[in-house]
Amino acid sequence: MFTTNRSITILVLAACTAVATAAEDSPTTPKERTDDLWKSQNQEINADIIKMDGKIDLAFVGDSITRRWRGEGNKEVWDRYWGSYRAVNMGIGGDATQNVLWRLKNGQLDGYQARVFVVMIGTNNCWGKKTVPADVAAGIKAILDLIHSKQPKAKILLLSILPTGDKPNPGREPRAAINSLISRFQGGSVHYMDISAKFLEPDGTISKDVMPDSLHLAPKGYEIWSEAIKDKVKELLAETEAR
Repeated sequence: MFTTNRSITILVLAACTAVATAAEDSPTTPKERTDDLWKSQNQEINADIIKMDGKIDLAFVGDSITRRWRGEGNKEVWDRYWGSYRAVNMGIGGDATQNVLWRLKNGQLDGYQARVFVVMIGTNNCWGKKTVPADVAAGIKAILDLIHSKQPKAKILLLSILPTGDKPNPGREPRAAINSLISRFQGGSVHYMDISAKFLEPDGTISKDVMPDSLHLAPKGYEIWSEAIKDKVKELLAETEAR
């Protein structure tokens, strides 16, 4: 009997651990990362926010695709399009929706007034074999709601997740499904743009000049991104000036 009860206890504890882990990794549950790279990049963003002295025109929120605006060659594109604004890059490599939620809940929406947030997030929620698009979309919605609650005067430009892979592949399917779902979030302060097709050749492939590793952008990719949204950004900034 003791052996049986002990076995049952072990099974129950294992199940509880699995449930806790699943909840922790949920796209809607804020999760802090503890790796040194993340800590360093998080601190850098916090320092950049402080430098803005309470006023930010543009805040780009995302993962490594946003983060790499800071890289050699890419920084020049950033400066050309966004350098005239009080702009902050709030991207961290490897972040999924839950990590962005943690950052935004723990200081990165505080101490300043922003005019426009540009949000592109979710691709790092899509690497598993059992990606649930509705769950990822819910994580993105949680980010939008949090931004709105803490920065109610700001506009939000929500962007589609970009396609991955040098040619059409199954990995693009959950991303496309998520994009379809998050397009429904448009309304009020949220404006949605699907820019994913702009990175594709007519046959559905992605040029190495645009995405060298079929995920991250080269300077040409950042040019495409900037050109796609620059007019909308100006429009939203003008609307914030009008209030």
